[in-house]
Amino acid sequence: MLDILYEDDDLMAINKPPGLLVHRSSIAADASEFALQLLRDQIQQTVYPVHRLDRKTSGILLFARNKEMDSRTQQLFADKNVTKIYWAIVRGYTDDEGTIDYPLCKENGALQDAVTHYRTLSHAEINLPFGKHPTSRYSLVEVRPETGRMHQIRKHFAHIFHPILGDRPHGCNKQNKLWKERFSMDTMMLHAKELAFRHPRTQQEINIEAPTLSEFIRVRQILDL
Repeated sequence: MLDILYEDDDLMAINKPPGLLVHRSSIAADASEFALQLLRDQIQQTVYPVHRLDRKTSGILLFARNKEMDSRTQQLFADKNVTKIYWAIVRGYTDDEGTIDYPLCKENGALQDAVTHYRTLSHAEINLPFGKHPTSRYSLVEVRPETGRMHQIRKHFAHIFHPILGDRPHGCNKQNKLWKERFSMDTMMLHAKELAFRHPRTQQEINIEAPTLSEFIRVRQILDL
């Protein structure tokens, strides 16, 4: 059963687990379950995903319950009238806060502007030798993407040399291998934690929060973050 975080006559939000695709895709032929179909079966009603989350990303996934609301809510995202907050665990000590302004390539090679803001919530250092270093350092960061490009957060943190733990292919393969061998952990540590917007029909302020899931909690415990 999917964890339903919010619902009204027009909208519904779930807490998507990592590894679950939003819908069927030709690039992921190995998948047999999809959030869209699972939610339709669970509530016995057609729903429409109004935005996307990467397969590896957990957290808030918003659906419309009719085509009119699908169009109106998608426009909120297009107009940047939705506040999106993610949590990520990344390698190294990040600055207290920062903005990553780094254009990203579309599939056709064209550049798109991409801006991500972040602030550091906590740092951790554990006795885990890595390369020439006797310990390993990590940061828990709150991330606010201003734009919504494909794999934006993942690519941006790799760009500033603080790759997200468990990310493939944008992260650090050696670090990911170390965590898989030492802690049996190969889940990407990126979670869509909050979504805030004005309801397209009622004009009420909607703020949805998604608790982090078991593997994210376990990694935070390992790191004492």
